[in-house]
Parts: sequence; structure tokens; C-alpha cells
Amino acid sequence: MSKSFNLVALALSLGITGAQARELVLGISEGTSGGTDHARVVQKYGGLAEAIGKAIKAEVKVVFVREFAQLEDGMKSARLDLVMARPSDYPARGLRDYGYHYVATVKPEGQCLIVVPKDSPIKQLADLKGKKIVMPEKVAYMTKFCKAELRHQGVDLDKESVTYVREQEAVVFYINNGFGQVGGLASYSGAARKWLKEGGTVLHRSVPQPYSPLIASKALSAADIAAVQKAVLALPDSPEGQVVLKSIGMPGGFDTATEDKLRGLLKFLGD
Repeated sequence: MSKSFNLVALALSLGITGAQARELVLGISEGTSGGTDHARVVQKYGGLAEAIGKAIKAEVKVVFVREFAQLEDGMKSARLDLVMARPSDYPARGLRDYGYHYVATVKPEGQCLIVVPKDSPIKQLADLKGKKIVMPEKVAYMTKFCKAELRHQGVDLDKESVTYVREQEAVVFYINNGFGQVGGLASYSGAARKWLKEGGTVLHRSVPQPYSPLIASKALSAADIAAVQKAVLALPDSPEGQVVLKSIGMPGGFDTATEDKLRGLLKFLGD
């Protein structure tokens, strides 16, 4: 079955003419998360793409964007009509640098968790000075997030002894095995969920920041964006919508009131 036939069939099912039918691309980035591929991402986000497409009478095709350079290029060239991505600094850059428009973010927002062992003598952020600190790799979004938060709290990581590790699970390993005295984790990470489940100590929670933003290129009108916002906000209200949210692993749904925070994110990060 040809792609053009599929598009016509979709248009007929939506009660619109071929001239009205549009084909849009939804670019999905899940950061450095491993163990996924294009087919899995298409299946995972297909329901969301369908909900968006119905709202604006278009066929929305999911494309998995594995590399950050590819994501940046896709926004710069506007080949991606919609982008839903983490880390959040990339969609924030889409708004600031590439003419994209805010649509929504996911609930709950993300935080940097500063964690310490249960028996740690560290009781406040000021005690971090001179301690062995463990963070994800230096270029990671969460490291930038934690670094910015600590800077705002009076702790400059550039002046401290910091070990950078590739995975957040390694942060937990270092802390649990005495190779580090304090670490930084993303609140939405598997490592953080496990840390909290096992009763790990959280010394400090950062200011919340937008998580997994959804943005739109100039290919979508203001009316389109309003329709998409209405559609994603309504997802928790129906069994079908709840299935969509469960599929993308975001049962909390979407928030359309975080534009100012997303636009201020890069300034917070010092970007």
C-alpha cells in the first residue's frame, strides 16, 4: 500500500478533502537512553501522534532522532514539524534559536536530586565543599542542571573535586560503595526511582524545570497549536487517552502553562 494511498485514506476517515490533508513529522528524542530503536519509538508514540493528527486534521509520522546533532539539525532546518525531546535544553533552544513555538511539557517537572548515604555527616549544601562529588558525564543535561542549581545555592562545582561517570546508575554505585560522598541524579531517572524506593537520603531537591517539552515549527498555525494543546490536555479524561499516556510512560499527562519556565531554562543553565 503506497504512502499516498494511506494519506488519502486517513483524510477520508477524518472527513476532509485531499487538499486539506497534511503530512507532518514528529521528531522524538529520548536522550541517551539505550535499548530502543526506531520501531519501538514509533510504536510507543504512535498513539500520541494519532491524537495530535486528529486534532489538526493531519497525518503525523513519528521519527526517532537518536543523535543530538541530528535533533539540532532537524530543528535548524525545520524538517521536524513537531519535536518532543529530552533533555529539555534542546526544545528550549528550538524556541530561542530556531523559531519553534511552545506547545506543552510533561508532568511532573524534572528536578536535580542531590543524594548522600543514609549515615552521611553532610546535612546541608554548604557541607559539600571539599567532599568527593559524583555526577553524570560532564556534557550531560542533568550535570548542567545540578551544576546550575548548586551555583545558585552558593556551591561552585568547578572548584570542587568531581568525578564524572557515564550512567546515573554509576553515581549510585559510587555512593553506595564509598567512592563518592555525594551525587546528583535526575528525579525522573530509573536510578533516582530506585534510590527513593530503597529509602536513600535526598539532601536537596532543585527548583523544578520543564520535562520532555513538545514544541512546534512554523508549519503549525496558532490555531493548530491551540488544538494540539486541547487534545493533549484531554488525554487523561478518556480510557483511550490514558492508554496513550501509559504507552509513552507519562501517566501524569501534559502541562500547557510552562512556557515562561521553558523559555527561561537556558538562562538558568548559563547557556
